[in-house]
Order: sequence, then structure tokens, then C-alpha cells
Amino acid sequence: MVLEARSLPQNGDTSYYRYNPSLAAAVVAAVFYGLAFSATFLLWIRYRSWVWIVMVVAAAMEAVGYIGRCISVQNVTEKSIYALQFSLIILAPVLMAACCYVLFSRILFLVVPSEKRSFRLCWVPPRFITPIFVGFDIVALLLQLGGAVMITSVDPGDVDGADKLDRGKHIAQAGVIIQLAAFGLFSLAAARFNFTSKQFFATMRERYERFGEKDYIIDGIAKNRHWPALLRVVNLTSLLILVRSVYRLVEFTEGSTGYLNTHEWAMYVFDALVIYPCIVLFIYWHPGRYLPYLGFRLPKHTR
Repeated sequence: MVLEARSLPQNGDTSYYRYNPSLAAAVVAAVFYGLAFSATFLLWIRYRSWVWIVMVVAAAMEAVGYIGRCISVQNVTEKSIYALQFSLIILAPVLMAACCYVLFSRILFLVVPSEKRSFRLCWVPPRFITPIFVGFDIVALLLQLGGAVMITSVDPGDVDGADKLDRGKHIAQAGVIIQLAAFGLFSLAAARFNFTSKQFFATMRERYERFGEKDYIIDGIAKNRHWPALLRVVNLTSLLILVRSVYRLVEFTEGSTGYLNTHEWAMYVFDALVIYPCIVLFIYWHPGRYLPYLGFRLPKHTR
């Protein structure tokens, strides 16, 4: 990828970037993420999948983040817009991880009969998946937010700026480590369910009425019966978020003078390009096509 060099400060101020940021790359990212957000928002309305508002917000954060970056790379000494784009791009994948937790829990409630929802099968009972993992996600989000605020509040000319920057990076690093640990365990459980779920294929045919070749009728609602496709998308999205989290962990560990902090291409390859499919995959394999209950709470008879 050839990154176009943009404005260097001409008035003696110091840039918040440790490289010459590319306007062209930022514009391309803003356009693609903007389109992904628009599609995600429209499908959220179409399927009335209200719990999916978390992904809508995450996609909006990415889009606004890269729009902000377009402005920031032309004003590299402006703190406020730099802080905005940095924080939004850093935090959006944390919300996407929460979406994976919610979807996996809803898939379990759909597929596994209530009497079979055991710790042995799922490692975590379905009703506790969302509160436990989202709880870890909130802690990770707050730590990364606190770290991001501290990092972006440092003025390049501060005498103690290096110490503040290191503290901010360590706080954000702790958030990424918590996210990696919790999300790593979740990813293993979700991947394992691809195999353990096969025992319920027959019972699903007994519990839900078939409608045509592709659908089930669930409480009077026709839904695509190929839910394993949605599960595989959750698995792939989880893997991509893990890759991005490892990148951010290495970036924070290296410090401000490390290779990843001084080369812009790494951010686009290991963050922008890796996270983009996490939105786009759910546009085609939208949860509303497969899951009957996407409100904020499941109906009592399904729990």
C-alpha cells in the first residue's frame, strides 16, 4: 500500500503523528466504513433487530473515526480531532466483541433445548454468557477509554509527556489484555459449539416446523434454518477481532517509538482491513435472517 504523505506542521508545533499520515488512505477507509454503516443501519431497521444497535453504534464509530482522521491528517497539530478519531477507532471493536457474545448466546437458546443447556456443553450456561463476557468487555472498554484519553491528552511539547504517554499506554494495554483473555476463551467455546451442536440437528426438526427448503417457522415467524452459517460468521469475526487485539497489544507494548507506532501502514493492515469484514460479514449473514428474537430481552418461554 502506498500511503500519500500529508501536511507537516509549518509553524513550529509538533505533530501528534509519528509519521506523515496519508489523506488518501483515510478517505478510502472513511468511504468504505461509511457504506458499511449505512447498510448496517438500514438492515437494523428492516429486521427490527433492536439488540443489534450495538453493531450499528460500532460501525458508526468506525465511520466517524475515519472521517475524523481525514480532518486530522490535514491538521496534525490539532489535539481535539486527533483524540476523537483515535478513541473511536480504538474502542469500536470492543462493541463488536459484545455483539459476538450476544449472538452466540441467542444461537444457543435457539438450538439447544432448555434441559441440555449445561456447563459441560457450553462451558458457560447460555443465560450467563452475555452478562459474564459483556462484564469483561465493559471493564476492557473503560480501561481502553481511560488509556486513550490519557494518551491523547498529552501535548507533544510537555516536559513529562513521555511519562503520561507511557501511563496511558499501560492502562490501555491492560484493557486489551483483559479483552484478549475473555475473548480468547469465548472464541474457543464458540468454535467448539460447531461440533457439539450437531447432536441437536434432529431435535430442531422436531421442535420447529419446516417451511419450504430453507426456513423454519418459529412462533409464527419464518427464519432461515441454516443457522450454522451465522455461527461460522461469529467464529470468523471473533478470530479477526483477536488478530486486531494482538496488534494493538504489541503496539502499546512497543511504546511511542516502536515500529508499529511509527509506520502508518500497520494500522490500516491490522486494524482497518481486519475490522472491516467484522461489519460486512453481518450485512450478508444478518442475524435477523436466522434468529427469531432480537429484542433486548428474550421472551420467557425461550429461556
